[in-house]
Amino acid sequence: MECSAQNGRVREAVNSARRIVVKIGSSSLTTATGGLDDARVDALVDTLGALAGAGREVVLVSSGAIAAGLAPLGLPRRPRDLATQQAAASVGQGLLIGRYATSFARHGLTVGQVLLTVDDVTRRAHYRNAYRTLRKLLDLRAVPIVNENDTVATEEIRFGDNDRLAALVAALVDADLLVLLSDVDALWTGNPARPGSTRITEIHGEGDLVGVDIGGAGRAGVGTGGMVTKVEAARIATGFGIPVVLTAAPLAADALGGEPVGTFFHPSSRRPAARLFWLAHATAPRGRLHLDPGAVQAVVGRRKSLLPAGIIAVDGAFTAGDPVDLVDAEGAPVARGLVNYDAVELPGLLGRSTSELAAALGPAYEREVVHRDDLVLL
Repeated sequence: MECSAQNGRVREAVNSARRIVVKIGSSSLTTATGGLDDARVDALVDTLGALAGAGREVVLVSSGAIAAGLAPLGLPRRPRDLATQQAAASVGQGLLIGRYATSFARHGLTVGQVLLTVDDVTRRAHYRNAYRTLRKLLDLRAVPIVNENDTVATEEIRFGDNDRLAALVAALVDADLLVLLSDVDALWTGNPARPGSTRITEIHGEGDLVGVDIGGAGRAGVGTGGMVTKVEAARIATGFGIPVVLTAAPLAADALGGEPVGTFFHPSSRRPAARLFWLAHATAPRGRLHLDPGAVQAVVGRRKSLLPAGIIAVDGAFTAGDPVDLVDAEGAPVARGLVNYDAVELPGLLGRSTSELAAALGPAYEREVVHRDDLVLL
């Protein structure tokens, strides 16, 4: 009876979702030699096309650009260096989106390509633009296909894997459900090939992950993720109040139909502000601002902006608009925010009030170092 009730709750959560983000991994889209597998692409599109045809909004986060570019460039395996990865992505991205466009057209659907870097969703103006673009595509009944902009992303501004990107996109569009599709049918207690390993049907919180052996990268060798990145993506999405289903690509139709396949991650009950959620989970700090105890109390306890008077030291080489960590006297990060000054400017401002700085240097120096609207507690 209890199992039946749980399945009922999962089915209701899935079937009631109106806006769904689906992520598909490289190994689920490509052949062993690295080219796109037309049958796999069409099978995925048939499932998503049926959802869109039923009036549900679908955002697809698709890996596969680098993998799709391997064969045309004569590369036997995924390259390790960034420049060759970017070259493969520049070839493969066009092939990938073209194949999706052809396949979705069979359902009378138009696709829109959305390529993102971390900067696109952490800087205020870029974030708003990314949201507006995705929202308008959905309003126009198109299917946004999102990928990291691998052709231009540097190591410093990479998401790192599309599982994490998918979780963050789900938060950006305020999705009702995130579905992570891979070459593994669920989260297991250990390696599925080993005797004694069992499928985990539901995760309610961190306690359910204790003792679970989360393996490494996927077995196909063309992606960057694995179960570790998928579980982390589930943590991110559920922390934003979005339920997550993790299963294998061939089971996509069953999963999206509410059938008891894969692993269902239950969401938390609250949703933080989306852009600050991105700031906490999508960015790597470019520097650190060391705060005195009064500034820590103001920022953490009273949720105030950070002013120059409360900073005692600066680390890093950052420019205005970059993410930085705010740390306490022991060096522990207490918050992350977007800084309004370059690193070279700040040392001469430390310990001085904004009114003093404005009088000495001009009204431009009366601004906060980090505004409270650009700051998230860690």
